[in-house]
Amino acid sequence: MAVPALSLVSASPLSADADVLVLGVLSGDDGPRLARDDDAFGAISAALASIGTTGAPDELRRLPALIEGAPPIALIGLGGDATVDALRAAAGSAVRQLAGTARVAIALPADDAERAAAVLEGAALGSWSFTTYRSAAKAASAKRPVAEIVVHAASGLDAPALVEHAAAVATAVHTVRDLASTPANDLYPQALAERAQELAAGLPVEVEVLDEAALHEGGFGGILGVGSGSVRPPRLVVVRYRPAGAERRISLVGKGITYDSGGITLKPATGLVGMKYDMTGAAVVLAATLAIARLGLPVEVTARLCVAENMPSGSAMRPNDVLTMFGGGTVEVLNTDAEGRLVLADGLGASADDDPDFILDVATLTGAARVAMGERVTPVMGDDEIVQRVLDAGADAAEPAWAMPIPPELRSILDSDVADIVNSRPGVTTGGMLVAATFLQHFVPTRGDGADARPIPWAHLDIAGVANNSGGPYGFTPKGPTGSTVRTLIALTESLSRKG
Repeated sequence: MAVPALSLVSASPLSADADVLVLGVLSGDDGPRLARDDDAFGAISAALASIGTTGAPDELRRLPALIEGAPPIALIGLGGDATVDALRAAAGSAVRQLAGTARVAIALPADDAERAAAVLEGAALGSWSFTTYRSAAKAASAKRPVAEIVVHAASGLDAPALVEHAAAVATAVHTVRDLASTPANDLYPQALAERAQELAAGLPVEVEVLDEAALHEGGFGGILGVGSGSVRPPRLVVVRYRPAGAERRISLVGKGITYDSGGITLKPATGLVGMKYDMTGAAVVLAATLAIARLGLPVEVTARLCVAENMPSGSAMRPNDVLTMFGGGTVEVLNTDAEGRLVLADGLGASADDDPDFILDVATLTGAARVAMGERVTPVMGDDEIVQRVLDAGADAAEPAWAMPIPPELRSILDSDVADIVNSRPGVTTGGMLVAATFLQHFVPTRGDGADARPIPWAHLDIAGVANNSGGPYGFTPKGPTGSTVRTLIALTESLSRKG
């Protein structure tokens, strides 16, 4: 879905040509107060308590046109302080709740570039819906997302650059939401590869698609093993962005299981619903890479989308099968429903070809991550320096992340009698999220030879909880696919650009 038309102006919001003008309300011990000091809004400010608004986040109150010449007013809660994060969330919440309105003006306190950027970004993120599979009648009756957004901010800002950035970020997040919403009968491995090519058209990136023959030739045993049970064969999609003069280089690896039945280790019936979302990690690294290219950031990025459909059949991998992975290592498969780590292992190994400064993998990997962290915090595991970079970028993007350990004693859980390692240990529930990271750590490639060989710095983001919002919408986040961690990856790359 396309992002709304965005513009940034310094004109008085009283002259806004819009269907609704959004103003912010702050909460406090002395009651609510308008987040603007304009005398023109004095009547509204005086009436806040009487109309029942409190200024709480996500609280929206619509008022008639009380000021002559100005549009009807919508009041959105900012909470106790107009922080950058509060502004982003409030703008998104207002636009989301004003679906059905064609043109919205927003006059939140955006008195510098950082705040204006947050308002633009939040507003664009809040304007999204997915109606592709609605009947014509149902789609026509649904409230359309806001199509045009005008943000009123301080004068002297670089409006084109701020608008371009917000549009690029929102396009990336909407891309993930759209892909994750698409059912698996339409988004199978080849279809996802084709979508990646379509989305990359016109951008300064190269897209390479490895089909099953190329995967066999390249020795990608993990991806092939997971995809062996499906009539729709797997793919490895490699997206390369190589700007001239780039001094930094990162590799991204995404889990792209277009549907996860569990394979021979079949999931229970209730566990099968929602498994179309298991390709979200691949969608995240794809969308982030395309946004980085769209913004022209001076960092080389290579994304690998490890794409397969995990199905049970006579050709599917079985418990006790041994797979030979990219690079020659072997894995005894004890649980075919621990498939994501198998495709990621191939992607991690192949990332050595990029000679990156560091590697990040993103995956809806374990239910344990959702149990431990809920649906709003991303656990991050790996090398301390890289984990901290991710945490800092997540803080900048208002996508909370938390460092988790990879305890060395967990490695023995994955010992195999016949292969280098097992992919899981059935019946062992200890630290499932951490055990999965332990498995991935085994496949992080090294740099250097012999005694000088060292693992390439790496971090693992388990987005099994944050990728999908099962509760009610909030801020700019809808119910369903969130697009979470896309903005973290963009912010991380921007920080590398600034540091040189």
